[in-house]
Amino acid sequence: MTQANIGVVGLAVMGSNLARNLASREGNTVAIYNRSVERTNLLMSEHPEAGFIASETIDEFVASLAKPRTAIIMVQAGKGTDAVISQLAERFEPGDIIVDGGNALFTDTIRREKDVSAKGINFVGAGISGGEEGALKGPSIMPGGSAEAYKTLGPILASIAAVAEGEPCVTHIGTDGAGHFIKMIHNGIEYADMQLIAEAYDILRQAGGYSPAEVAAIFEEWNKGDLESFLIEITAEVLKQVDAKTGKPLVDVILDQAGSKGTGVWTVQTALNLGTPVSGIAEAVFARSLSSQASQRAAVDGLPADATKWNITDRSAFVEDVRRALYASKLVAYSQGFDAIRAGAKEYNWNIDLGAVSKIWRGGCIIRAQFLNRIADAYKTNANLESLIFDPYFKQAVANSVASWRTVVANASLSGVPVPAFASSLSYYDGLRSPRLPAALVQGQRDFFGAHTYKRIDLEGTFHTLWSGDRTEVEQAPSTH
Repeated sequence: MTQANIGVVGLAVMGSNLARNLASREGNTVAIYNRSVERTNLLMSEHPEAGFIASETIDEFVASLAKPRTAIIMVQAGKGTDAVISQLAERFEPGDIIVDGGNALFTDTIRREKDVSAKGINFVGAGISGGEEGALKGPSIMPGGSAEAYKTLGPILASIAAVAEGEPCVTHIGTDGAGHFIKMIHNGIEYADMQLIAEAYDILRQAGGYSPAEVAAIFEEWNKGDLESFLIEITAEVLKQVDAKTGKPLVDVILDQAGSKGTGVWTVQTALNLGTPVSGIAEAVFARSLSSQASQRAAVDGLPADATKWNITDRSAFVEDVRRALYASKLVAYSQGFDAIRAGAKEYNWNIDLGAVSKIWRGGCIIRAQFLNRIADAYKTNANLESLIFDPYFKQAVANSVASWRTVVANASLSGVPVPAFASSLSYYDGLRSPRLPAALVQGQRDFFGAHTYKRIDLEGTFHTLWSGDRTEVEQAPSTH
């Protein structure tokens, strides 16, 4: 009986495309199983060339896998994933490998890995980016789990991953939940990138008076330079589309309420827990939330604006200012994302290579961009780089952009064009470069109302002030504070 070296459980679009991708690569024989047999039969009938080994039951599926058995789960995150993991773990043996390829919360992956590994079975949480097309033609893959599992799994994943400059877009991220953590941060950066592009579009449209088609042409030109990316490319395509029913630009008939699937929220929540600012990502998440507040937005009745018209005397200079502001803001978003990765690695004891992460994002994923080569170079030069903004190349890039950045944020605010991600990114940059922040006052306030103590710039130790009207006394707080 022929056995498969890899299996896929869950044959919705992502699972089916991933199975087809696996089957198309030399050396792979793919077993497939879906709870609904009809979906299995449909995939078999539509793609006989794939040579799938199909099973109608989970027992047949397990029996169809060669040892060490390796199965990728592509089912809806949550209870469905737990159910399939339980089914496989009951039937697999020590040394076998269970891979969760869905968008799981990394803390769930940590829990699952702990439970499954107690039975001697390897559990891998693998982030897979690139959507339906990426799953079929080559995604960016971010696997966590044990080094032992990656010996078997690595070559299989490398065979189906996207390729950027001759290198497969996959690397072993780290233990337990590291892979899904990186995918979460990837998606958080994606939120920020999309919001920044949308804000650039809105400025060009509202302040500049450009039509969607004209903005599309601007984006196509930007895509030839240092902003070259998948998201810039598809934005131009979206803006060129004309609605067949109305003859209007399609973007003008799409309801302006953006949804989300949770990974952006997870990124912000996790960063808050880690004490790492990701303000650009947070503003992107909140912008989607605000767009979806339909009842509040419908109730708006003449809220005062007191806006002034943006006085644009040189239209080419205006467009260039927006381009530079977009580049600088994108740099902040990526910088904050990588800061969160570093903080997560420290918290969860993961040995994550930041340069390797940037390399596997160069192809197959939604945020693939020329930009990422520069990030890889930055971490290759200095693996302990405190912030991407401190890298000489990016430091100079910001220096070339900061005047435009300020011009765009200031004039957008004066003219009433909302730019939450642009503005928060600039404020983060200014906070980072400031020699002294008003946090000193915040600490004084905290000590006043809650005796939270503070540190001094001139003395070692922790201090508390006895606040009492016009007279205050300073005492050194116990070392346990």
